[in-house]
Amino acid sequence: MAELIRIYKENPNPKEIRKVVEVLKRGGLIIYPTDTVYGLGCDITNIKALEKIARIKGVKLEKSNFSFICHDLSNLSDYVKQIDTAKFKILKRALPGAYTFILPGSKSLPHPFKKRKTVGIRVPDNSIALEIVKQLGHPIVSTSIYDEDEIIEYTTDPELILEKWDNLVDLVIDGGYGDNEASTVIDLSEDEPVIIREGKGSLEIF
Repeated sequence: MAELIRIYKENPNPKEIRKVVEVLKRGGLIIYPTDTVYGLGCDITNIKALEKIARIKGVKLEKSNFSFICHDLSNLSDYVKQIDTAKFKILKRALPGAYTFILPGSKSLPHPFKKRKTVGIRVPDNSIALEIVKQLGHPIVSTSIYDEDEIIEYTTDPELILEKWDNLVDLVIDGGYGDNEASTVIDLSEDEPVIIREGKGSLEIF
């Protein structure tokens, strides 16, 4: 049975954030709000938790397209090869924001992702997500939660999310209604930026 906790985006309660971080440290899975759709996430350093998410999504962990949710760009070099100034300026303009950037992976990637040539980096403009990652001390690995209903492309109501995911995750954060539009995905791993998916993030950052 998953626990549902309410956290307010305007002023996230530190005690509740600590509770979420403890769940992550124990290898738990959480569903949490971002600036786009609700995400399913776990501690990047916990192999068993990563494998659980991969099983839920029906993919092999090594071949998964999960994003790394970061607090800011200060530890980017832990996961990403050095990028040029022009690309870094794009990141600085866009983040925090509704974007996923595909960047060249570094040699120091966590074990399951060692063979990955690229990684997806997110710094969502959502104080709940950012506080969780800040308190945890390193990124969470994340994927969007989809709704099978083709009309409602994503699940946006935390109580409905709880009903559906109750036996799969440890904690659902009610951070208010989520968006139903995914992030804009931009590939910065090659010479020129490539738009992979146009979503909520504006393309005017270029």
